[in-house]
Amino acid sequence: MRKNTICVQGGYTPKNGEPRQVPIIQSTTFKYDTSEDMGKLFDLEASGYFYSRLQNPTCDTVAKKICELEGGVAGMLTSSGQAANFYAVFNIANCGDHIVACSAIYGGTFNLFNVTMRKMGIDFTFVSPDCSEEELRSAFKPNTKAVFGETIANPALTVLDIELFAKVAHENGVPLIVDNTFATPINCRPLEFGADIVTHSTTKYMDGHGSAVGGAIIDGGKFDWFKYADKFPGLTTPDDSYHGIVYAEKFGLGGAFITKATAQLMRDFGSTPAPQSAFILNLGLESLHVRMERHCSNALKIAEFLQSDERISYVNYCGLENDKYHKLALKYLPNGSCGVVSFGVKGGRKVCEEFMKQLKYIAIETHVADAKSCCLHPASATHRQMTDEELIKAGVYPDLVRLSVGIEDVNDLIEDIKQALDAVCGG
Repeated sequence: MRKNTICVQGGYTPKNGEPRQVPIIQSTTFKYDTSEDMGKLFDLEASGYFYSRLQNPTCDTVAKKICELEGGVAGMLTSSGQAANFYAVFNIANCGDHIVACSAIYGGTFNLFNVTMRKMGIDFTFVSPDCSEEELRSAFKPNTKAVFGETIANPALTVLDIELFAKVAHENGVPLIVDNTFATPINCRPLEFGADIVTHSTTKYMDGHGSAVGGAIIDGGKFDWFKYADKFPGLTTPDDSYHGIVYAEKFGLGGAFITKATAQLMRDFGSTPAPQSAFILNLGLESLHVRMERHCSNALKIAEFLQSDERISYVNYCGLENDKYHKLALKYLPNGSCGVVSFGVKGGRKVCEEFMKQLKYIAIETHVADAKSCCLHPASATHRQMTDEELIKAGVYPDLVRLSVGIEDVNDLIEDIKQALDAVCGG
């Protein structure tokens, strides 16, 4: 199936007389006839379900659809995008290990890496998404276990050179993990450019309606864990907490990563999505291909309007021909990028905050990538824990406004922005 059809029909094929819509299996537990039957599940000798903290049929069905959209081999849902990024990294990095990550990433992910995971003994080196090949190479250490970046950074809107980062990662025997939340698999499939693991905050475009928090991890199934067995003992040596199973040996390239993340991390941390949330997510996925086209066309028109207004100091949107990342966007995002535009209003932070107060249709929200337009001042919200130096490195300037363009009539949105600018800066 092509991506548009996968959005609607992927992941689930009902049999004769079965529900047309994905069923909500709202049950914590599952009944078996014998202890032997259940024992096979605990030994990972048989497929099935025994407790929804680890797996649930509704969640797995929706994960399968996202896996098909990304062109992966295995996938899982988590309770949030933060949980997805944490699991994706922690699945292969332990205390004493090191990760190379882009500095231009979502503020919550930066805090997860730079604060919380450092407390767990995992070190991070942050590099600019614009770094040279040599600069990227110099960030690696003998104990580096992965490289992490975002296809389109939130909210800096930098575009990751996926092939370059994948090349250097693979030269050093580690996988590339890419958060593809903003582009979605409709506009970019990182696995096709060399990425190994893809993550999502499904709360954003995939849900699309601000209804359910969630995350996803997709494995491309091509990274050879045994080739670098000494780097990844969690996958290539017996797991004493799970009957001595060796994940890479038992499940191969196509199942080792996700099976370990499910059987070990989900078991222990329990960042479990609710079946109801997975059901809501699936409803959003069914229109993802239609909505992304409108998000992108609306955003480009608004970016062009902002660029033409002398009251705007700068505009970041890779769809603009003069944007710094336009060339990379043509390579990785030829059909459009996302519906998020960032810009500054002349006069600095105070003027930007006043401008946002004047908006009528565009709401001030922490949310982003929604059918309804919204905006945020990241320096005061999602990135407020970062220093000015860290903000600048992340591409988040103190006066930056993140505008998430929805699927309303674009003329109404432009008129709303114009009246707000008139009120604050004069007509």
